[in-house]
Amino acid sequence: MVGFVKVLKNSAYFKRYQVKYRRRREGKTDYKARKFMIMQDKTKYNAAKYRLVARVTNKDIIAQVVYSKMKNDVVVAAAYSHELKNYGVELGLTNYAACYCTGLLLARRTLAKLGLADKYQGTDEVTGEYYEEADKEDSRPFKALLDVGLARTTTGARIFGVLKGAVDGGINVPHSESRFPGWNSSKEELDGAAHRHKIFGGHVADYMKSLQADDQEKYNKQFGRFVAKKIKADDLEGIYGAAHKAIKANSAAKKVAAKKPKTVHKRKAKYSLAEKKNHANQRVQALKQRIHEANE
Repeated sequence: MVGFVKVLKNSAYFKRYQVKYRRRREGKTDYKARKFMIMQDKTKYNAAKYRLVARVTNKDIIAQVVYSKMKNDVVVAAAYSHELKNYGVELGLTNYAACYCTGLLLARRTLAKLGLADKYQGTDEVTGEYYEEADKEDSRPFKALLDVGLARTTTGARIFGVLKGAVDGGINVPHSESRFPGWNSSKEELDGAAHRHKIFGGHVADYMKSLQADDQEKYNKQFGRFVAKKIKADDLEGIYGAAHKAIKANSAAKKVAAKKPKTVHKRKAKYSLAEKKNHANQRVQALKQRIHEANE
């Protein structure tokens, strides 16, 4: 039996070393997964293959519908959680409930742009159960594949809140309910009530109540912005429910006024030779004058 042999990395190794792509080094793109998501059949040559791109950052949630070309990616529509302030959700813009709202906003905005908003209106009531848009007589629902990048696809992850919001909004995204919050692996069934509880921010409300009961000072510190806006734990479900209705009523993006460009101070033109000589001569004369005054 051959034991472990440690291979020393010599100059030949480093000469052949291939640096990973920039977006892979930054942890933004899983190129192996991307390859299979954008790969198209020859029989569907030049047909767009759409992806539902979902990314969760420290302060924002990004949701986009994208398709790839040979040279670049094209964004059909995009939605961000900071836009939820226009729909009444001012705080908690990175939790599961905000992810759901962002996915719902993206779905309605995409379908409106494609002229399918009236035909595919999504679910009427948010139940947390599995939902799939049915085919119509003359057309099938808009289809997109979920692209989570390098995010961990654990059960209950926030990234699946974007998926659920997009599906409930009328987009057909192939998925399984086994990754939603409330999934019982032993019974292999989804608890819709538990999932709905999280969609409406119930987990945040429960934590707010428990923290307030245990330590009022810590509650005031952690939920200071909620206290300043007089938002209580029992208000969250109503806030998110109203946001869902407002998004379905109007999903158009608000135009932001363009910022005025900053005034750029131009550098002075270089001195000519004559100007340099004149400037040097003035300094010499000023120095002679100070020496003369000092001697007197």
